[in-house]
Amino acid sequence: MSLEPKVALVTGAGSGIGEAVAQALLTAGYAVVLAGRRLEPLQALEQQALAAGHEALAIATDVSDEASVQALFAAIEQRFGRLDLLFNNAGVGAPAVPPDELPLQAWLNVINTNVTGVYLCSRAAFALMRKQQPQGGRIINNGSISAHVPRPFSAPYTASKHAVHGLTKSFALDGRPFSIACGQIDIGNALTELSRRMTQGVLQANGSTAVEPMCDVAEVAQAVLYMASLPLTSNVLNMTVMATTMPFVGRG
Repeated sequence: MSLEPKVALVTGAGSGIGEAVAQALLTAGYAVVLAGRRLEPLQALEQQALAAGHEALAIATDVSDEASVQALFAAIEQRFGRLDLLFNNAGVGAPAVPPDELPLQAWLNVINTNVTGVYLCSRAAFALMRKQQPQGGRIINNGSISAHVPRPFSAPYTASKHAVHGLTKSFALDGRPFSIACGQIDIGNALTELSRRMTQGVLQANGSTAVEPMCDVAEVAQAVLYMASLPLTSNVLNMTVMATTMPFVGRG
């Protein structure tokens, strides 16, 4: 058995869920590649990890750009020679406005990041996992409650997460012959700097605004770590982690 640590890639690793998952993987002994658009927070996390005796590599990446993703995976292959886990976490939203008031560019920005970005990274991971020895690996996509039920004025984000759900199933199917497992985690209201505004009130389906409960982002990280810990003969195809009393079941 190899004594080398397993290698994980986390996109959108500079903050929020991505940072929490990266921290959990580092603590579990993974060598973690930290990818995101902003290099500074990635480097800060890299230095923290190195100081704690972990192995980390920060790489500025735009997941919506094919050349940037190709450069990311070339660096991974050169440094580590393989990839055991990809956590597709990078994602963006759009302003919560009626669909006819949303500029096309705002729609494209969400689709390019949340859908094309997941596809580009998954495609590159698939290629590396397929040819490496031992063959195989795991892809975990950060879906959303919105992969199943929309919020008001969320057409781009909702459409993107429905698409991610389809990509998860497709890669799970296409990865079977190569020991590549693919699953998805759908998260409901994990408390991060980005979601903190939700503690002040969120627009509901009935037009009211209500404060919604949040769950600890560390619990989400542990859920991802559980999915990653399974042997490649087992897979969590879809997991929902949410604040117990958030208005998802029965939303609308």
